[in-house]
Amino acid sequence: MFRLDGKVALVTGAAGGFGTAISVALARQGADVALSDRPGVGLEETAAKVATHGHRVAKLAIDICDLGQIRDGVAAAERELGRVDILVNNAGINRPAAGLDVTEENWDAVFDTNVKGQFFMAQAVARPMIARGWGRIIFLSSQSGLVAIAGQPAYCSSKAAVILLAKTLAVEWARHGVTVNAVAPTFVETGLTRARLANAAFRQSVIDRIPAGRLAMPEDVAAAVAYLASNEAAMVTGSVLSVDGGWTAV
Repeated sequence: MFRLDGKVALVTGAAGGFGTAISVALARQGADVALSDRPGVGLEETAAKVATHGHRVAKLAIDICDLGQIRDGVAAAERELGRVDILVNNAGINRPAAGLDVTEENWDAVFDTNVKGQFFMAQAVARPMIARGWGRIIFLSSQSGLVAIAGQPAYCSSKAAVILLAKTLAVEWARHGVTVNAVAPTFVETGLTRARLANAAFRQSVIDRIPAGRLAMPEDVAAAVAYLASNEAAMVTGSVLSVDGGWTAV
């Protein structure tokens, strides 16, 4: 079950954290993988891990805030690997700031990446997916799109927007065989969270909120993505899969 043999996946933000774990998980299940990240960000480590599973791998420079780079990057993925069957919209940023401190620049940067960029990536791959009658688009949202986290109004708002964006596209594209879903992880120790989680008191306060009693691992998130990318998830669309140890159930 959940095999992806013969499929081609494109993962944004693939240089580390979720991106690496997701790319490796998809390759383990049989997919060829196009790795993308911003220009100048190294993809060699992720590419080496993906390659150990014996499938093709491509490395692409895509800043998802640049629509030209989105267009050219998707075209490059199609040229190198033949097509894109699966998009994992993982690239995102977080610039924590309390409500009274959020600036216009802060707000625009978060929304340009987390919402606008992810939307136009989805649009770019959806056209050929619809023509072929099969596709999987998976947005990385967050539990912060479902529950409020103090000090992060821009981030929480952007991740909530991603959830409704996924639902809307799911409704539009379901009849074409293209599913669109979101994954909503709890705190995971990655480059986006490591500095905050280094504070012992904050780290413990987070763990205390998670009924499972631990932080999530990147591999927990990757497993959810691999499921949503599979044939077995054909009737799962417009859904939010929480990978949060029960945080949002309380």
